[in-house]
Amino acid sequence: MSDLDLLTQSLARNVKRWRTERGFTLDTLAARAGVSRGMLIQIEQARTNPSLGTVVKIGDALGVSITTLLDYEQGPKVRVVPPEQVVRLWHSEAGGYSKLLAGTEAPGPLEMWGWKLMPGENSGSDPHPVGTVEIAHVTAGELTLTVEGVEYRVPAGSSVTFEANAPHAYANQGDVPMEMTLTVSVPLAH
Repeated sequence: MSDLDLLTQSLARNVKRWRTERGFTLDTLAARAGVSRGMLIQIEQARTNPSLGTVVKIGDALGVSITTLLDYEQGPKVRVVPPEQVVRLWHSEAGGYSKLLAGTEAPGPLEMWGWKLMPGENSGSDPHPVGTVEIAHVTAGELTLTVEGVEYRVPAGSSVTFEANAPHAYANQGDVPMEMTLTVSVPLAH
């Protein structure tokens, strides 16, 4: 079974499990996540590989991390993630990518990402639930972070924190690749 098949089946199992645990109908989750009921049915039946944005919306609506939605199995309290198990969720032809390095529920979803954006690349994000906080540490190049239309320059060696319940985007407006570690903390769903 391929890694993609494992992810598709894990996502199907975990979306259904967390939707049931939260007491959400398909219609309720669809409305909360801004995803069609038909898409949720396809996801829960492992018949589609949704976009990263769709998985983020579903995780936010359920109040669980992407790691939890893609987890192959429930493991011990200590979980070491070797490099070959890091999940690359998107990549570009130019060489940019995002990798989900680790995640946990503490007490809400907490994720750690590895990002690389090539010169000229950018990636936008819809607002996350109120109370979501992101922390980024730039290790190479310079991040241009835009939050509610305001640009912030974050050079290598610098970090930034922000409330992520507003539209935001990460960009590399420089001439060299930008790399950062990004941590996302999402509050529990109520």
